[in-house]
Amino acid sequence: MRAEISFGKSLIGILFVGLAAASCTTTSKPAATAANTKTKQGQPAKVTFNYTAKDRDCLQRAMYFESQHSDEDGYMAVGTVVMNRLTSGAYPPSICGVVAQKRQFAPGVMTREVKPQAETELASAADAILIKGARHPAVKDAMFFHTNGLKFPYDNMHYVTVAGGNAFYEKRDSNGMLQTPPPLPSYEVAMNYVPGESMLPPQFEALIPSAVPVPLPAPDPMATASTAQMRITAPVTAPETSVEPEPGMPIAIPTPRPAYDSVMLRESLPANGG
Repeated sequence: MRAEISFGKSLIGILFVGLAAASCTTTSKPAATAANTKTKQGQPAKVTFNYTAKDRDCLQRAMYFESQHSDEDGYMAVGTVVMNRLTSGAYPPSICGVVAQKRQFAPGVMTREVKPQAETELASAADAILIKGARHPAVKDAMFFHTNGLKFPYDNMHYVTVAGGNAFYEKRDSNGMLQTPPPLPSYEVAMNYVPGESMLPPQFEALIPSAVPVPLPAPDPMATASTAQMRITAPVTAPETSVEPEPGMPIAIPTPRPAYDSVMLRESLPANGG
């Protein structure tokens, strides 16, 4: 009889311990789910830039003419500089605006003829940058370059690599700090293709419904090839407002390409330097 009572107590104890263990296992799952949800919600949103077919053409033109019609490595290096400028906030807010900016890229980059045999490789490089977010890894934060083999008397030119016949450099002070607003890393940038031409700035909705049409601006006699064919794709709801930089925000003033009358020859950098 005592053996039966002892066995019954043991059986009840085993069942109690099993239920307690099952209860602990069940309550731990929602906590793990909540942690995973919190991690997903904490991921930062990407900064979105709009681009059109014209912007893609401007990017290809810069890559082609500035890399001396070289190869995909040279194309990607120049394309990375264009994207670095676009996402730094210190240059025009569109790809065509960056490429067509006066005294920054090669003369005729917007108007000269691109040879048909280069179009396939150019298209591949442009799609890698715009769609896949690819960058030339050795270019880093560089926003400047010049023909390799030249030397200029400036102590803030921090060279990072050579590609496509160009030497690429960052502008840094004596403490090694960038003198320009740093560009966004590619993983923080999302490129949004907008069919047709658009006069709206990046990071705004391309189509905003409204019953009030916007009058077309008068032709600008100084318009470049990047803006001559632009037109309104949809009416907007409010008049345009200018965006002023926040107080204390560092703004880099673009400097002209170095004049060749002060150029000296210098030793070449290794092609994969960095």
